[in-house]
Parts: sequence; C-alpha cells; structure tokens
Amino acid sequence: MKYFLLALFSCSIFVWTSCRKDPSLEDDLLYAEEGEEKSGGELTVYDDTPNAFGHQIPGLSTQQGLDFFTGNSFFNQNWVTAPSITTARDGLGPLFNSRSCAGCHFRDGRGRPPSPGEFGTGFLVRTSISGIGLHNEPVPENNYGGQLQDQAILGVDPEVTISINELLVNGNYPDGTVYQLLQPDYQFSQWKYGNPDPAIRYSPRVAQQMIGLGLLEIIPESQILERADETDVDGNGISGKANYVWNYRTLQSELGRFGWKANQPDLFQQTAGAFLGDMGITTSLFINENCTSAEIDCAAAPNGGTPEIDDLDLNKVVLYCRSLAVPARRNWSDQSVLRGKNLFVQIGCEDCHRMNFTTGISVDIPVLSLQKIHPYSDLLLHDMGPGLADGRNDFLASGSEWRTQPLWGIGLIEIVNGHSRLLHDGRARSIEEAILWHGGEAQLSNTKFKQLTLSQREDVLNFIRSL
Repeated sequence: MKYFLLALFSCSIFVWTSCRKDPSLEDDLLYAEEGEEKSGGELTVYDDTPNAFGHQIPGLSTQQGLDFFTGNSFFNQNWVTAPSITTARDGLGPLFNSRSCAGCHFRDGRGRPPSPGEFGTGFLVRTSISGIGLHNEPVPENNYGGQLQDQAILGVDPEVTISINELLVNGNYPDGTVYQLLQPDYQFSQWKYGNPDPAIRYSPRVAQQMIGLGLLEIIPESQILERADETDVDGNGISGKANYVWNYRTLQSELGRFGWKANQPDLFQQTAGAFLGDMGITTSLFINENCTSAEIDCAAAPNGGTPEIDDLDLNKVVLYCRSLAVPARRNWSDQSVLRGKNLFVQIGCEDCHRMNFTTGISVDIPVLSLQKIHPYSDLLLHDMGPGLADGRNDFLASGSEWRTQPLWGIGLIEIVNGHSRLLHDGRARSIEEAILWHGGEAQLSNTKFKQLTLSQREDVLNFIRSL
C-alpha cells in the first residue's frame, strides 16, 4: 500500500507539472468576463450579417410577435400622398424628410450625411431661435418651424435646399502619424417661405441605429442618475448631466433618454415625434401638421385623416422599436480586443461610455426585465467642446452638450449600412476620427488616446469594433 501511494503521488506531480502553462506566457494573457459578449443580456442575438439589426428579441408572446411583424411593415413601407386608395398609409407630408422610417433607418441602422445633389438619407437639420419655450423646449423658427424639410408633395414647395461642403483638417499624433478630420460646412439656399430669422440656429443630425431601445427605456432612473455629477464634485473632469424634458402624454417633466441631446423621455413620444417631423404624419399625440403660418399651401393640402396613423398602428410601430434585439459582440476574447478594453478604461472612455446596467421591470414586454446589458453609454449629457457644438439649447442641454451615444453595434454599422459615418452629424468617417473629434469633458481622453503607441491605438479601435 505504501508503495502504491508513493507511486500515485509521484504520478500526480508529473501530471500537475506537465499541465501547467508557461508562467511567463500565463502572466501576459487577458481573459474576457463571463458573458460580456452578450451586449443585450440574455436577449442578445447572434448575427453579423447586413441583417444584424433587424431581429426581434426572443421571448415575445404570440400576439407581440404578430404586432412586431405589423410594426415592421409600417416601419419599412413608404407613405403616400393623400387621398389614396392606400388609406392606411396616406397622408405623407405635405413637407417631409423621408417617405418611411426605414428611409432614415435603413435596415434599422444608421443614417449618413447626403452626397452632393442627394436628398438626406437619414439626415436632417433642427432649427430654433433664441429663448426657451414654456417647458424649456427650443423655440421654433417662425417661418420654418423646428426642423427643415427638404422634400414636399406635389403642389407644395420644399422649405429649403441643404448642401454640405466638406473640408479636410490635418493633424498629427505625438509619434508623427498623420490624420485628417472632415469639417462640414452647411449651406442653405432657395428658402421658399421668406427669409429665416437672422438669429436662426441649426443642428444637423443623422438617424441613429434602432437596436436595444426597449432595454434602454426601462433602465431605472436611479442607475442613470448615480453617475450624474453636474458640478463635478468628484473633480475628475466629467460632469454627467441629466436632461429633463417635457412628456406630452403625462404632462410633466421627465428624464430624457433618447435622441442626440436626450430630448425625448420615452419611445412612444420619440416615435410620434419622428412621424410628424420626418414624414409629416400626424398622431394622437401630435395632431397638427407641421406647417407654419407662412406655409399656406402646406396648410391647405389634403391630409390622410385625423390622425393619419391611429393609436392601434402607432403602438405596433412603438412595440417594433422596443423589441429590436442587440447583436452579440465579435472577437471579444481576442488578446488585442482585451488589451484595448483595458486601455479604453485607463484613458477614461468608460467614464461616459458606461459598460453595465441592469434593466428594471417591464409590464408591457416582461422579457425585457432584469437584463444585464452592456450599452456603453451613461445616457447623460456631456460637454463635447466647441468643435462639436451646435450652439442650440435643447431643454437643459446646452449648445455644446450631447448625450453619450451607446456604442453597442458600432462595429456592425458598415456591414449593415454600407458606410462608417459617426457622431451626431455623421462627420466622422471612422471610429478613430470620432475619437479625435472628442473635446470638452472628453479632451483628456482624446489626449491620452493620441499619446498611445500605434499598436495600442489599434487595440482600442479593435475593442470598439468588437462592440
């Protein structure tokens, strides 16, 4: 027996030592966190094709699945001029930017700035004048309202022609590597309804991808506000400011979550606002056409009913927007990606692009509840510096403050939409350019990114591409 135990002990030593990894290699290895590839929690879908943004979340009820299908149809099909035999989809315009939701959110993805001679493809310009409205909202321009429409139905003039001159700005990293940033210069001509107010303010914006919105909608306010630090009490240079905006259904001020300046409180209002502003489709929430007193032909044009989309169909579109799943990350365990993740935190990107939230309870779509998600946004406003400022207040958001954009799905935008244009107006042609445009509260992170070696910068970019 003694010899058997000795033999077994000796064998165990052999097996243990032969299975050990080389300590010098083991020390350098980085490991992914369990489940970190599931950006949308257990509702994550696995697709990295051009259809990656178009999946419904798993676990919808049979009726919700049918409503998702109908909502998808309303989202993708064109609206037509009233009157029409297509009564469910007539009432386009009279002034509009797009004939369908998908015209801006192609494949449920992201818009881009128009090329010369092209109408906006998921691009619009918000307008206002000085002052604030009754609920802190921007004051619309008198002749053109709060959004410029560059298209119109037959017999009505579009408001304006928008064009963009793109200038290239050269820069250098400390290691000598050269880069170029694209600086847009917006031009407006052929004003059809009189000269605009001399103090008009413009805010160009591109359409955002639609994934994961239902998850963001039910993040408890307490989780969002725990990083709010408007006066920078902790002295880290990052404020984080909540935008409080008017909810036209509840008739009270609520935390803004959606839109480039967090100027919408929920997806119902966001969707109804887009129907009116982008396509000229009235809803029970916004019952009047978007024609100003100067736009007489617009006001006299036939409509598609009152409202032009009823609540039954509008709610199906809202359910569709709430139920689009987030695709899983790719290459999340690659060493370059993991090194980039560490650097992303070290240079301060995660201070605003927050990795983790846990959703609250959804009564309408229970499967959305209590999901651990990784949106890489704190949903708060941050000063992004003069380079990105539009000079236009939006409720509590100043002219240089923007909501932290969720990064989930960012690495798939080029596959889904065929372009890589980023930031609020699509000026950045790549993730790298988007980082280099960061100023204001993010200037320190910008500087630290530039100070990284070329290899380290590529690690950071690989990490962001994996999201």
